[in-house]
Amino acid sequence: MAKKSDISNGAGKSGQIRNDAGIPEEFLKPYQPAESESAMYALWEKSGYFNPDNLPGERSEPFTIIMPPPNANGSLHAGHALFVTLEDIMTRFERMRGKKALWLPGADHAGFETQVVYEKKLEKEGRSRFEMKPEELYKEIYDFTTANKSFMENQLRQLGASCDWSRSVFTLDERVIKTVYGTFKQLADDNLLYRGKRIVNWCPKHQTSLSNLETERETRTENFYYLKYGPFTIATARPETKFGDKYVVMHPDDARYTAYKDGEQFECEWINGKITATVVKDESIDMALGTGVMTITPWHDATDFDIAQRHDLPFEQIIDWRGKLLPIAGEFAGMNIKDARPKIVEKLQSKGLVEKIDEKYVHEVPVCYKCSREIEPQVKAQWFVNMKPLAEKALAALDKGEVKVLTESPDKILRHWLENTHDWNISRQIVWGIPIPAKLCEKCEFATVDLSDAINKCAECGGAMRKDPDTFDTWFSSGQWPFVTLGYPDSPDFKEFYPTNVMETGADILFFWVARMIMLGLYRTGKVPFRNVYLHGLVRDAKGQKMSKSKGNVISPLTVSEEYGTDALRMGLVVGNTAGTDLNLDPQKIGAYKKFANKLWNITRFVLESGQPTGKLGLQTEKPALTEVDQRLLDQLDEAVKGVTDDLENFRFHLAGEKLYHYLWDEFAAVILEESKEILKTDGAAKTSRQWFLSHALSTSLKLLHPFMPFVTEAIWQKLPQKDSELLMVAKWPNQ
Repeated sequence: MAKKSDISNGAGKSGQIRNDAGIPEEFLKPYQPAESESAMYALWEKSGYFNPDNLPGERSEPFTIIMPPPNANGSLHAGHALFVTLEDIMTRFERMRGKKALWLPGADHAGFETQVVYEKKLEKEGRSRFEMKPEELYKEIYDFTTANKSFMENQLRQLGASCDWSRSVFTLDERVIKTVYGTFKQLADDNLLYRGKRIVNWCPKHQTSLSNLETERETRTENFYYLKYGPFTIATARPETKFGDKYVVMHPDDARYTAYKDGEQFECEWINGKITATVVKDESIDMALGTGVMTITPWHDATDFDIAQRHDLPFEQIIDWRGKLLPIAGEFAGMNIKDARPKIVEKLQSKGLVEKIDEKYVHEVPVCYKCSREIEPQVKAQWFVNMKPLAEKALAALDKGEVKVLTESPDKILRHWLENTHDWNISRQIVWGIPIPAKLCEKCEFATVDLSDAINKCAECGGAMRKDPDTFDTWFSSGQWPFVTLGYPDSPDFKEFYPTNVMETGADILFFWVARMIMLGLYRTGKVPFRNVYLHGLVRDAKGQKMSKSKGNVISPLTVSEEYGTDALRMGLVVGNTAGTDLNLDPQKIGAYKKFANKLWNITRFVLESGQPTGKLGLQTEKPALTEVDQRLLDQLDEAVKGVTDDLENFRFHLAGEKLYHYLWDEFAAVILEESKEILKTDGAAKTSRQWFLSHALSTSLKLLHPFMPFVTEAIWQKLPQKDSELLMVAKWPNQ
């Protein structure tokens, strides 16, 4: 049985190194990532091979990934490092397989996200965006974002991203805006766009509407109040919204209330005195829920709004845009709703209108995903996209297999969402973003798309028109990312590289982004934007906790790469990480892969030495007659090549990385090299056979490992005197 390898992590045994024979000095000491990584990346960039147009040889088959653009508002986090690693593996693999590989990078202005970040900066400086002119705020955020964008791109380089920087796109580039405006106009022309007063999710702190996807649900235990409303009992968790409730609604088939007719009126005592209430019969009421009776607050509840719309009922705003009660609340006007609630209940109790209070009522409360402030539903005129026709086309594409979600659960979730999608509010009340190219009538509120800024007179009433002050939801422009980056509709890149091969991104933005890219891609181009969807999970700390600054457990990928080397970080992110699952990132695990990089370094030194007795330093390229043992080893290596290739073709990156690790450490270093020591002491055919195999196995292993650990493999490759390609990054993939 073979002994464990004694190949050291240092310079090796004194008798094994003969520097006077020409072994590169770098191999006399442990591998130093910091000394070579920047040089290797500079070498790649200088070659021009990140640009698919410059790749050597005949390459007819394209391979395309459009980078999910990182937000240009801060440093990269561990999730960014994961997507860079996965997408770089795919790109390097396909580039080595002879494809015309394009990985197109970009940066996202990230409208609301970036404005929130900048607002926090303003708060620290004692300033507020509400005290600034819009154009001043925009310029400050633009300068802030531009500086961060450059910083972020250098961080991507540090992580080894082999993307085509010459094609980089920013989501506020002129061509992006032009395409987004074109989509907006087409939606209007196709009657899929409308502006109307609808219930929106309003954040009182940030003073903007949010989509359903931008709200989170907090489980809370609060008081639930049962109130007397004339002859009825109603229930609510929000008595502060009830000042305007003048309609009591019940199901027309509810036998308990047959005595009450639709439209019937009655007087009752209410919060601020007597009111006249009207009975409304509506089939949407759940007879089994509570008393089967409810009053409606149309301005502040989506269900109530729908009922009011169906019955053409008036409605009034109770709570203002900053979360304070309006004059309709009488003595409570101007109060914050949370402060007012107990006082309102106290008044109701004094009038004998409180039947009971459930103090253990558990329910979900929508909150802003950025500030956790409770969302206040408000009626506001906004631009909406009718999503049903777009969703139907996306579902049809999924059914036909035109686009595949590579894991079963997200596929089902995506289908469910598409089957139950709602109209999309694409307006945002923020400065930072792409302005909506529309005009609004100051007199009658008529709205129209105006790309050329030429409409000054209302077509409906003749009133003066003003520019819409709102901006697009970031996800509206980002949803067009695959085709806008490639120069839709008539650029050579669009014709050659669209549809793209794969969209790799986080599972948490399946609805935010992936679904919308599919829908808008089909809508504008008639084709799906990508053929495969690979979703990764969250990157958590070593204990499985979500990283957060408040917990103090944030792991900076750049700090880790500086300590252990980028290759070690990349392997730590990939091995053991299956698609769609969360990853626990343990620095100790990354440290183990630093040792692995050094092991590869020392394997190389041994193989280089093995060729010296023949007078040829480096890899032996002429295949001799192999011994039976070496032929078996070659067959074993060929099987490893097939296995790794199959894993990469089928997006099983974790398995491919694990196979390479175990082959090189447990088989090549621990067994084959140990057995080789005795064989290399002899002369004759067995020695020649083994020298060739060692050379071939090293060359093959470097190629297989390059997508995962590009820096150390390229550094080794550059020191080999005999090789079949100037750069490993464009070397031919094994067994092709």
